[in-house]
Amino acid sequence: MPRTHSSRTPATCLLSVLIYSAGSLSILHAQAPPAGPPPPPPKIEKIKDNLYVIENEHATFDELRYWGGNITVYVTGNSVLLVDCKFDRAHEDLMAKLKTLSDKPVKYVVLTHNHADHAGGAEQMEAQGATILISAEDRKNMVHAAGQKWFPTVTYIGQAQLFPGGKEVDLRQMRGHTRGDTVVYFPAERVVTVGDLLTTSDDIPNIVTYGDGGNWTDWEASINEVLKMDFDVAIPGHGPVVTKAQVVSYRDKMVAVRERTRVLVREKKSPEEIAQTLIKEFNWGKGPAAGAIPGMMQELR
Repeated sequence: MPRTHSSRTPATCLLSVLIYSAGSLSILHAQAPPAGPPPPPPKIEKIKDNLYVIENEHATFDELRYWGGNITVYVTGNSVLLVDCKFDRAHEDLMAKLKTLSDKPVKYVVLTHNHADHAGGAEQMEAQGATILISAEDRKNMVHAAGQKWFPTVTYIGQAQLFPGGKEVDLRQMRGHTRGDTVVYFPAERVVTVGDLLTTSDDIPNIVTYGDGGNWTDWEASINEVLKMDFDVAIPGHGPVVTKAQVVSYRDKMVAVRERTRVLVREKKSPEEIAQTLIKEFNWGKGPAAGAIPGMMQELR
């Protein structure tokens, strides 16, 4: 079992404009649902015979704000393992969907990171008997989050393994979107779940969360480590599943965005000028991504 850890680190920067921004006003604090009727409920997609993803119907930003991120479901002979569990308001819908896949209990919930669109339902899962796991670094992020009252009791540092129903599941701590992202590898199925290290929806851009310790330099290194794994399919934090070749393409695009931003920062361009250039050249820099640009300017100066 991974070892426990509960030390604290100082909270860092605060960006204040967007719900899904690069600072402390992240999805972690966006518990209130958006106004208006709820969007369509998430759907189940079969990836392998015993592995599924519960994803939002159209992978839009409004669906993210209401339901949360993708969930990986791993069904074994005697239990179910989940990777992430959406917002707490998605709990009943999640449990109803799980009953269509298995009558076994959820034994483990692995959290890819601390944001509530992935971790908000964890307290309810724990109350129903599941063991919740998160990296030690992202538990620290939870500890320093305003209003956060529940915390996982089990963490790991570096890497860990689980064997639900005798099936191997590998956990690897990386850094990029946050300081302690968890990548979950299913070697027998040749599938990897990467959380918000990768998003594949046009409506939800890839960003790093500076307030929770992420940065673009470590993000590239983490994606390169993921690409060393022997997998065919990657499950992102938001958006449809992708192939290994597509992960390479997403990496190359975001590295190009980062390096173009570096040039623009050294040319002393304003955040607005940088955003307009990145939108024009990469279709990246609008909506939630705009909130990441001030942090990028600090990292890449």
